[in-house]
Amino acid sequence: MFDGAISEEIKMEEGPNRVRTGIPGFDELCGGGLIRDRTYLVSGTSGAGKTNFSIQFIYNGITKYGENGIIVATEERPEQIRENVLKFGWNLEELEDENKLAIIDACSTKIGIPSQEKYVDIRPFDIRSLMDQIITTQEEINARRALVDSTTSISFYLQDQAKIRVELLKLSTTLEVIGLTSMMTCEVIDESMPSRFGVENFVTDGTIVLYYKRHENVRMRSMEIYKMRGSDHSKKIHPYEITPDGFVIHPHEEVYSTV
Repeated sequence: MFDGAISEEIKMEEGPNRVRTGIPGFDELCGGGLIRDRTYLVSGTSGAGKTNFSIQFIYNGITKYGENGIIVATEERPEQIRENVLKFGWNLEELEDENKLAIIDACSTKIGIPSQEKYVDIRPFDIRSLMDQIITTQEEINARRALVDSTTSISFYLQDQAKIRVELLKLSTTLEVIGLTSMMTCEVIDESMPSRFGVENFVTDGTIVLYYKRHENVRMRSMEIYKMRGSDHSKKIHPYEITPDGFVIHPHEEVYSTV
C-alpha cells in the first residue's frame, strides 16, 4: 500500500516569506511552509479531517509562532468546534480569552438560532458583510492567520457557479490584502475533483487534497499538494495519520497503489 522511498528533493526555504504550519511532515513537502499572505484550499470528502488540519494550522500559529488567528465558522457553531478539538489537547477557549484567537460565528443566525458569541455575523449573509467582519476582527486581535470553514456552505448559498467564483475571489483577495495567510476548506463528493463546484481551486493560491479511501475492509488516509503557486512542492501522494496530538504527515512514504 505504501512505499518507504524518499520523496523528491524539495528545496527548503526560511525567512519572513514562509509561514510554517507546524503540522509534522507537511512543511517539508512544500519548501518549508506556505507563502505568506496567500490563501489555500483544503479539500476532501467527509471524514478526511479538513477542519482539524486547518485548525491545527491556526492553533500552531498561535502557540508555536506567535501569530494570532481567526476562524470563520460557517457550518458548525463555535461551541462545537471548541469541543471537537479538545481531544487533541487544543484549548481554543483559552486562546480566545487571551485575545489571540477569534471565532466568528457565521452559522447560528443563518439557521435561525441565537448566538452568545463575542464575534457573530448577524446580518443577512453576503460576502461583503463577512469581509467587513473579518477586517474588523483582524484589526482588533492583530491576526496573521485565518480559516474559513467552509466555502461549501457559502457556495450553496450563492448557487450560481460564476457568482461563486467571483465572490470567493473577492474573499480570497481581501484576506491576502489585509495580511492574512489563510486556509479555506471545501467538501468534495468525487475525489477525482479538487473542489465541489469546480471553481474554488482557481481562486486560491494552493490546493491541498485529503483522501479518505476505502481499500477492502479499511479506509486509508493520504494527501497531496495539488498545486502551490510560487513554490516548489511534492508531486506525490503521501499517507497521513490523525493521532491524539493531531495530523502527522509521512513525507518519506508514498502511496504507490490505489487505496
